[in-house]
Amino acid sequence: MSVSVVIPCYRSARTLGPLVAGLLPVLREVSPEHEVILVVDGSPDDTWAAAAGLARDVQNVRAVHLSRNYGQHNALVAGIREARFDVVVTMDDDLQHPPEQIPLLLDALERERLDLVYGVPYEEEHGYLRSLASRSVKAGMAAALGIGTAREISAFRAFRTCLRDGFDGLRGPHASVDVALSWTTTRVGSVRVRMHRRGHGRSNYTARMLVRHAVNMLAGYSAAPLRAASYLGFLVGIVGLLLGGAVLWRFVTGGITVAGFTTLASMVALFSSAQLISIGVLGEYIGRIHGGGMGRPTYVVRERADSAARERAGEARPGGVALTAAAAPKQRAGSGER
Repeated sequence: MSVSVVIPCYRSARTLGPLVAGLLPVLREVSPEHEVILVVDGSPDDTWAAAAGLARDVQNVRAVHLSRNYGQHNALVAGIREARFDVVVTMDDDLQHPPEQIPLLLDALERERLDLVYGVPYEEEHGYLRSLASRSVKAGMAAALGIGTAREISAFRAFRTCLRDGFDGLRGPHASVDVALSWTTTRVGSVRVRMHRRGHGRSNYTARMLVRHAVNMLAGYSAAPLRAASYLGFLVGIVGLLLGGAVLWRFVTGGITVAGFTTLASMVALFSSAQLISIGVLGEYIGRIHGGGMGRPTYVVRERADSAARERAGEARPGGVALTAAAAPKQRAGSGER
């Protein structure tokens, strides 16, 4: 398998050199065809100078500079679309993902015939609050977005490059690589990998940013909030009916003597529930329009087979007649096409 490694870079001028130096020997052992794509996400320090220097001086290293800071997942999408080889591996720029663990991901991808493999650490390398926020985000993705493998998601992943065809239409400022990948395949697995502690600086992904990312995913990739309004409308409707019945019963039994109170209370309860139910129904339609505009794929082609491919391989035609040089179609003069 040929391999493209995509690394989003932000405030990592000190770590890119050691990271690339550790990556290239591993990639040379894995495949003769490989590349490292450094996507500098509008970093305010010297990260771009470091990445551009590596791209100029080191073979099989490319650097991409984004015009401003778009966020980790947007930078990943940019790098994934630049990838030229069969498998994409994504990893962080802070030396926490050891390059020598990449063969474990690729081996699981090939041996178990998977499309996507996550590297899950044996134990969390972050503080309690950050780990709690991360687990909460993953649980939310599993419940609201219907991603059964969300609890095993990590930034250290390997997947077949053909999956990116499924999110060619992905647009907007709130991209999520993991949600987009969940649209394209169910052949997902994970392997346990060893992680290093961060060597320099502090993580840019705080608990606050993780919560913000979760809100963006719920609002951007799910109609769950709109559906919650529908459920709330039905709940309030039931409460309104019960309240109207109670008020009517008190009026019949003489418990209410204020003229018009029974009618007014019943109308407020019923119309409030009707309004919320109507908003929920409208929300369902808006959610479907929103879902259609997210760019979810109609289908993803895993591979193709046709007669032209069989003929180029020199295989036998139907009936046992091999395609020989005499039987092959002639090329047009001055053209490499048939």
